Amino acid sequence: MKKLALLFTIMVTFACTAAHAQFTQSEFVAEWQRAKNYTKAYLDAMPADGYGFKPTPEIRSFAQQMLHLADGNYFMASTAAGITSPMGDKSVEKEVAPTKEATIKAVMDSYDFVINALKNMTAAQLQQNVSLEGHTVTRFGGFGKAFEHQTHHRGQTTIYLRLKGVTPPGEMLF
Repeated sequence: MKKLALLFTIMVTFACTAAHAQFTQSEFVAEWQRAKNYTKAYLDAMPADGYGFKPTPEIRSFAQQMLHLADGNYFMASTAAGITSPMGDKSVEKEVAPTKEATIKAVMDSYDFVINALKNMTAAQLQQNVSLEGHTVTRFGGFGKAFEHQTHHRGQTTIYLRLKGVTPPGEMLF
């Protein structure tokens, strides 16, 4: 039984280590720029009349999803960087008109904020701990959580595009 427990521990440790990708700061900035470009392709793909589209009445519209993504970018990056969000206590989702033009500008501005905040951090600062949503993470890890959030919400909008008869942009993994 002890050998089985040891084997299990080794396997879990290996799996967790292998799954944890390490980025340098400059590589992570490049990943955020790629994500910005990918999100812009989604925003451009949706026709203007689709920005108010909701697949079901209970969920966010396409514009609301993207504006919520922007809120997450501002909140998590400002928390991770220890700086004030230009939105203050305001919500992009609640403040910005859900039009194509206004949504694109607001979302792209949020990516610029994240990218600039990440670029302006020192290596030492990125290793400092910060509290994000009740969890202690490194500042670098906070930017990682922001990255996961924007990926999640952009991915959700794939079905919005499909339901409007639009082929989503192809994967931009590199």
